[in-house]
Parts: sequence; C-alpha cells; structure tokens
Amino acid sequence: MNSKKIEESVITILNEIGEDYNREGLEKTPHRVAKSYEFLTNGYKQDIEEVLNGAIFTEKYDEMVLVKNIDFYSLCEHHMLPFYGKVHLAYIPNGKIVGLSKIPRIVDVFSRRLQVQERMTQQISDTINKYLEPQGVAVVSEAFHMCMMMRGVQKQNSSATASAMHGIFKDDARTRTEFLNLISHKNL
Repeated sequence: MNSKKIEESVITILNEIGEDYNREGLEKTPHRVAKSYEFLTNGYKQDIEEVLNGAIFTEKYDEMVLVKNIDFYSLCEHHMLPFYGKVHLAYIPNGKIVGLSKIPRIVDVFSRRLQVQERMTQQISDTINKYLEPQGVAVVSEAFHMCMMMRGVQKQNSSATASAMHGIFKDDARTRTEFLNLISHKNL
C-alpha cells in the first residue's frame, strides 16, 4: 500500500468537500486515514496457511464444534463505509479439528478487506471446509451496515443476515436446525 498516495487522495477529498486540510483539526487526518486503511484492509496481505500456523490436529471427535458471537468489522466495497456485527461458525469434524483461536483469525482475514457480507460469509465457510474437510460447516453472519444507516434508506435499526452451509448442515435439516437453535441462545 502506498500511504503517501492515500494521504494525497485524502487531501484532495478534503479540498473537494470544502475543508481546509491545513486547519488544526485536520492537519494529521490524511496520515491517520492512511494508517486506518492499512489496518482495515490488512486481510489482503494475510495468508490462511500462515494464520492457521499448523494448528490443525487429528482428533476422533465427531460432534458439533461451535464458536459464536465473533465480532467483526469490515468496509463495504460499494461505499467504503463500515459494516459490523457477529459471525457464528460451527463444524462437525471428520478426523481433524482446528485450534479455536484460529476461527476468529480467519474471520478477521476476510472481514479486513473491501467486502460484501454475503461473500465474506461464503469465504469463511469455504476456508473451513477446505482446510478441515469436515462432515459439514455452517456460518451465519449478522451485521449492521452504515451505508444503510447513515445514508441511502437511513434505517438505523435494520440488520442483515447471511449464511453459508456445506455438507451435513446443508443436507440435513435436523443438524441445520440444531445449529440455528444454538446460535439463537444468549451467551453464558
């Protein structure tokens, strides 16, 4: 990422909206915005295999593994405004499990890119399916989109839900229902 070019672009934007980028409150804004975008889009630079770091283990466990309420923050690719919420992920092992801390890290890889919620949800599900080859994987994301809340339709209380399912979660209604019931329960 060329931070200098982003800073120059922010100066252009500030000028075009009628601001003086030299005024006290804005003097460091171009630099801050560049640093912010560097962090918010660092998912492009991350490699899933490095994130997993060998934390896939052989295990005979064959019941549902669920990690829910994983916070995420992303930028929509249409307006470059934030959308944020929670991801719930379950899989049923087929001889392999993953270190639980790797699941939120996988969510971060895909959420820290310009995204649409539907694609992000599918990418997370596809990644778990590819690396663990489980009996099934299910991912549900729930999000608030600032592009719907701050502009456009201006519906502050609307949220969006997307899901992606593989294997037994897609093919077996009982397993899918169990997952959906588990994610609807409050935390401990």
